[in-house]
Amino acid sequence: MPAYAIIGGQWGDEGKGKVIDYLARRADCVVRYAGGNNAGHTVVNERGKFQLHLVPSGICWPGVRGIIGNGVVVDPDVLLGELDGLNARGIDTRSLYISERAHVIMPYHVLQDQLEEKARGSGAIGTTGRGVGPAYMDKAGRIGIRMGELLDIEGLRPRLERVLGFKNALITKVLGGKALDLDELLAKCQVWADRLGSYIQPTEQIIEDLLDQGARVILEGAQGTLLDLDHGSYPYVTSSSPSIGGACTGLGLNPQAIVEVVGVYKAYCTRVGGGPMPTEMHGPKADELREKAHEFGTTTGRARRIGWFDALAGRYSRQINGFTGMVLTRLDILDGLPSVRICVGYRADGRELDRFPANTNLLARCQPIYEEMPGWDQPTASATRLSQLPPQAAAYVRRIEELVGCQARLISTGPSREESILIEPVIP
Repeated sequence: MPAYAIIGGQWGDEGKGKVIDYLARRADCVVRYAGGNNAGHTVVNERGKFQLHLVPSGICWPGVRGIIGNGVVVDPDVLLGELDGLNARGIDTRSLYISERAHVIMPYHVLQDQLEEKARGSGAIGTTGRGVGPAYMDKAGRIGIRMGELLDIEGLRPRLERVLGFKNALITKVLGGKALDLDELLAKCQVWADRLGSYIQPTEQIIEDLLDQGARVILEGAQGTLLDLDHGSYPYVTSSSPSIGGACTGLGLNPQAIVEVVGVYKAYCTRVGGGPMPTEMHGPKADELREKAHEFGTTTGRARRIGWFDALAGRYSRQINGFTGMVLTRLDILDGLPSVRICVGYRADGRELDRFPANTNLLARCQPIYEEMPGWDQPTASATRLSQLPPQAAAYVRRIEELVGCQARLISTGPSREESILIEPVIP
């Protein structure tokens, strides 16, 4: 029963889309287990560039199934737009399945998200305004609507009427918004049911059957471990569990099925939204790297914050997930720098820290302790063999391996599939 988890080791945006697309050539199925359309994965192949938000990143490989698990919250309008776009470009989406237990992002979730973030003012946490957080709140509050319920509109009506009464009171009386109409919502639900009905399936059983047959299944994480609701830099986190625990609850998956847990790290750090980031750079160097790497959010277009590689944060992610190996991406972005830095510790309140703190206020006071290494003039961009890396770049990779505590299995040297150095196979 081989399942292979691919998980972000930082604050998201580590390049998981490219990595999963690269690995999916040897897979039978790619399953997404958490998050919503607040995440974006970019895939580049011979057909061009694809920006995916809900559809798993293996969709471009013929014969590879895609599954959206129960831990994902689904905006049906966004999903339909994504499917239409893929179909228009010749990508077959008929082998996609959506869990009947996945929760629906309703229009009132989007409105609530935007109004609440506006009300936070200077204390805004940097949500994408896509309704993801409120949808997860309703899931925990047991008033959520699940995808399978769309197939029974008459059964849905009385429950949606009760939920909408509560939501409209919140939106109008507390947040100052405009009430939504029940009949309009039900009509929208009917459209979703008509177009997505054939995709909605008992995916837990499908996954179990595939694993029983010996199929190779990739578990696709969204966001990164440092945005995990429990283990990230709370409250500046997402509303789900991008870490390995979320893969089991978000798919109904037996943890014994998982044979590899691979962490994806950038060769530096980025972060979107608010919250502390100890190694953040400011000024011309940060601007130069941002422009060179085009570090702008796939989903929002927001400029990503740039920082040096944080080994404390990376080691913490390895500990939380039990990484059996790592993928290092975007090494080529550091080409040409006279020197590179790695954060090997923090200093705060007159003492040194050797672990990633749970207290976000303390994390905000942390100053990085850097180890400086020589940069490299020869390009790593598009390299496909370890022997093509300049000695300084190879030394940088080895030092990250030592500090994080696991071996690099793959190094990405560009956005396309071919721009990769495979050191040790992740999927046999």
